[in-house]
Parts: sequence; structure tokens; C-alpha cells
Amino acid sequence: MGLIEEVASYLDGDGRKESRILGREASFLYATESMRLTTRLMQLASWLLLQRAVNEGEISKENARSEKEKVKFSATPSERGGPGYDQLPETLRLYIDKGDRLFDRVMQFDTLERGKMPELDPGTANGIADQLARLKAAFGR
Repeated sequence: MGLIEEVASYLDGDGRKESRILGREASFLYATESMRLTTRLMQLASWLLLQRAVNEGEISKENARSEKEKVKFSATPSERGGPGYDQLPETLRLYIDKGDRLFDRVMQFDTLERGKMPELDPGTANGIADQLARLKAAFGR
């Protein structure tokens, strides 16, 4: 919730000032990215509030799952960049990165909560297997 407040304060204050000095292409991208960011953060807040309600015993897990199905993450992170992205204010880009990281963490929790194992990157999975093999060899188990 703190991130939402920070972003709202930025967009209503310094962000508004910074957006006024952007070129046409960057200004359009600023409007698009700021809308995506606020939408994504509100969707994440909805998900997190439902999870908190479950944790506090206010609703059942089944009821929360049903409600979470209604929360559609329409503004999901995608490849960043493209024309004008590097012209966006650094503060906005930092908030976008924070929002993307929060989205990734919530999606991991959502996957685990649904009883599924997150898919590992083959490179990462091999690295983990290699480390486990080394530990087994070192401790003889």
C-alpha cells in the first residue's frame, strides 16, 4: 500500500511537472506507462487484500480464490523499452521496476497458493541441481 501511495504522490506532484517537459513521443509513453503502473498496482492491492482477509480469517480460501479469479491482471509487465522509454523520467522508470518486481512476487505466491510449483528456468534449475549434488558429495548424503 505504501508503494501505491508513493506512486500516486509522485504522479500528482513531481511526475506531473516532469511530464510537461517531455517530447511528444515520450509524453504519450509517460501517459501510457503511468496508467499501466497505477492499474497494475491497484490489481495487486486487490489480490493482497483478499489474501490478508484469508489470513485474518475473514473469508475462506475458497471464497478468496473465487474473488481472485475476478482480479484480472490486464496490465502485466511486458518487455520494457522501445522508442522514448529511455526519455521517461528516471523516477517513473524506478516505480515501474518496483511494480514489476511486486507483480512477479505476487504471481509466485498465487502459483504456490493454487498448489502449483513455479516453473524454473532450465539454466537456474541446472544450477540448483548442481549445487545440491555438490552438497550431497560434501556431506555424503
